Amino acid sequence: MRAIVVARTGGPDVLELRDLPTPTPGEGEALIKLAVAGVNFVDVYYRTGLYPTPLPFTPGVEGVGIVAGLGPGVAEVKVGERVGWVMNLGSYADYAVVPAWKLVPIPAGLDDATAAASLVQGLTAHFLTKTTYPIRPGDDVLIHAAAGGLGLLLTQMAARAGARVIGTVSTRAKADLARAAGAHDVILYTEEDFAAATRRLTNGVGVAVVYDSVGRTTFLGSLDSLRPRGMLVLCGTSSGAVPATEPAVLGAKGSLFLTRPRLADYVADRVTLLSRASDIFGAILEGRLRIRAEHVYALEEAARAHQDLETRRTTGQLVLTI
Repeated sequence: MRAIVVARTGGPDVLELRDLPTPTPGEGEALIKLAVAGVNFVDVYYRTGLYPTPLPFTPGVEGVGIVAGLGPGVAEVKVGERVGWVMNLGSYADYAVVPAWKLVPIPAGLDDATAAASLVQGLTAHFLTKTTYPIRPGDDVLIHAAAGGLGLLLTQMAARAGARVIGTVSTRAKADLARAAGAHDVILYTEEDFAAATRRLTNGVGVAVVYDSVGRTTFLGSLDSLRPRGMLVLCGTSSGAVPATEPAVLGAKGSLFLTRPRLADYVADRVTLLSRASDIFGAILEGRLRIRAEHVYALEEAARAHQDLETRRTTGQLVLTI
């Protein structure tokens, strides 16, 4: 089978297309014939070594395909069923072996690309807005990279929950996308200080929560954008690791809360995973959530997909067709 392999950590050029033996599912596992794999910043973190994993490995933590084989003891899925999964390495390939409990059925009304693009980022936006910080009507919310894949979903969910959404973007074209997703105000961080602008837009009070997927370049400004007892949800580090911060700083800035949540901890059992996935798929099918999977690459173009993602040339979700 064809597979993208990372034999050494580094830039997009370390993504190599190789021929590998088709894997065999073990106890409690299923063999999936891939149709589409999602491309996410977490894939970049694995590729660069920020998230250490034994080498060599095949990247990709979400995919959609057909169950092609079952290992012993599998009752969750059947051969021939169309399924998707999250948080299991190996989707940049023709075939992948996945623990059966992580597989979710894909509704007939969803195409493969939309389904793949809605898993990691959709489930992440779901737990961030409903569990990590449950958004309430009237909350002021700041969302960084509001035109990115996660940002557009966070913006839609926050706006639908009744929040006033302030988004940050780098260009006017991306500002239009954020507004279309439900942002009430959009700050071009390339033209003005977003923390000062956020304070101005909230009459000096600050926001209830900041969803920060950028990291190093926004972290301190995010803290300064919060109201007393506000929460900074650090949900990514696309610009690099954040600076070391003494806990006393959180107190001095208004008894702030800081969390670095991971999707794996919010879908740690099958019941929770299926519940969140059902909510996401239902919202898409009913038109309450729009997925932008407009950046489609062939498997052998994985390096270009990573390069485009890291240089912010894209909006919405990216997928590889297998």
